[in-house]
Amino acid sequence: MSHAMPLTTKSLDVPDLTATQQGWAPEDLQALETAWRQLERLTFATRLTGMIGRKIETAGAFIPARIRRLAGRATAHALQAAMRAALRSLHGREHHPSSARMHRALATAAGAAGGAFGLASLPVELPLSTVLLLRAIADIARAEGEDLSQPEAALACMQVFALGSHSPEDDFMDSSYFAMRAFLARSISEATRFMAATAAADEAAPVLMRFLTQIAARFGLVVSQKFAAQAIPFLGAAGGAAVNYAFMEHFQTLAQGHFTIRRLERKYGKDLVRESYNSIHLTDKNL
Repeated sequence: MSHAMPLTTKSLDVPDLTATQQGWAPEDLQALETAWRQLERLTFATRLTGMIGRKIETAGAFIPARIRRLAGRATAHALQAAMRAALRSLHGREHHPSSARMHRALATAAGAAGGAFGLASLPVELPLSTVLLLRAIADIARAEGEDLSQPEAALACMQVFALGSHSPEDDFMDSSYFAMRAFLARSISEATRFMAATAAADEAAPVLMRFLTQIAARFGLVVSQKFAAQAIPFLGAAGGAAVNYAFMEHFQTLAQGHFTIRRLERKYGKDLVRESYNSIHLTDKNL
């Protein structure tokens, strides 16, 4: 089990963290460190590599173009289905008991079916898994104090789908997590205003489609890795179930980190949280 990284510096290249610690409760600093690990440390490809014993990062390159196109369409349909569920939550029609285990069990069952029937099941299995995943993300959001009757909170749930494709190449920015939030900030702001002003928001509205397109570009990378793993001949139904379990667990972990950060921002302000988060990020790179 990993342990919390102490908020200490190692070189003059790393900012002095004592200033950023002012006013922080110890448990909140611990929560921030945990959130950093959840958002920056483990990729979905790494999870799959540990599970099936072979590298999966480049496996998508060997899937036929026809299957890649199918995966792309399935990703778009999956996100549209998730957005419909998110919009229903704004009107109080989507509220389910919180259960991380239940969501993982349902996702595992869907993955087993996908593994048994192969990639032909992709157009059905992925939208189902994605909506289950959104419900799991929403449960975590509520537990961290989000009001899902508000458009911005519902979009923050959708934003989690774009957080799952972190790679070392993202490190040229201050952090991949905050870089992705900055990348999506304008489209989320526009979509929030649109949803707040429209009683019956439609996921096909241009402003929401732009938001979904941005998310799909990142979510699709993880989906390609997922189906590259499920396409390995010896995996079968059991392997498909394991891949879907890892898929659900990965995004639940990201959601926990994301909504912990948002909770801390409501308490300490966005600037201080980002400064402290980036200090942890820089400290890790210099260790």
